[in-house]
Amino acid sequence: MLFSIDHGNSAIKTPNFVFASGLADYPVKPPVETDVLEFEGHFWTLSGQRIAYMRDKTKDDRYFVLTLFAIAKELQKAGVTQSVVETDLAVGLPPEHYELRRRFAEYFQRGRVSFVFNGVPICLVIGDVMVYPQAYAAVVPQAQILRETPRTFVIDVGGFTTDVLLLRAAKLDLQFCRSLGMGVIPMSNDIIGRVSALHDIKIDDDHIVDVIQGRPTILPEDVRQTVLGAVQHYAANILDKLRELQVDLRATPAIFVGGGSVLFKKFIEDSPLVVKAEFIQDVKANAVGYELLGRTQQRRATAKAGDGCAEG
Repeated sequence: MLFSIDHGNSAIKTPNFVFASGLADYPVKPPVETDVLEFEGHFWTLSGQRIAYMRDKTKDDRYFVLTLFAIAKELQKAGVTQSVVETDLAVGLPPEHYELRRRFAEYFQRGRVSFVFNGVPICLVIGDVMVYPQAYAAVVPQAQILRETPRTFVIDVGGFTTDVLLLRAAKLDLQFCRSLGMGVIPMSNDIIGRVSALHDIKIDDDHIVDVIQGRPTILPEDVRQTVLGAVQHYAANILDKLRELQVDLRATPAIFVGGGSVLFKKFIEDSPLVVKAEFIQDVKANAVGYELLGRTQQRRATAKAGDGCAEG
């Protein structure tokens, strides 16, 4: 089997699931019935409290445990019941962090891994780990269309960073990769502090998303306006910083991906600094792209092996 997983700072995404990149661990089984994972003597549950930002996610086992949750959820959805599962992984890194790809692959290459999910024992036999550039993977399904465009910027607004890469007729130009330390989480932290200081009200990330997306909320109008004004200012700052990095969206079309792009969509579309922009609003787009790239790589490896046998 092949599992594709996008290890975001805000959320873990697979082709079918999205959940926060947060964990809680217990020395004994916690008093909950579902989504309890036992691994190496610890009991883990998912948490809305995100793991603090790590440029290198291989420093401890937490992202590996989140990966086990992702795989277990996909196995459960697929109705797989066998206890031993042979698997390959397709994962990704931001373009500017792509030099860490060997370490990231080795982090997952642990051979046989045993754990228990919701009382069901599972043994994974992890084979190949394929690492692809984040953001590029999200636009892979549009490769045929992009081949007709000489230059396209792909801009991934994520939890902690905004990453930019350049496609030339759908081919990735690794000589042009830019990254800004500006994402949704720093913005949300700033807004939470600002609302507390100005209005003496404690809000969290969900309140901010509700306001941005126009969902029902009991927040006072002045609080909502503070949130919207801060988001508009933050989105404008991202576009200004991109111009400083020679990313001029008045001259080159852009495709925006990532959960942050969905939140900023209205503000980006209204900006005079953006002439032509497309938005991929599925936050699972990178995971879907990793799966497409991974299956293509598997087919090529199988065909090459077959050719070798024929020659022999």
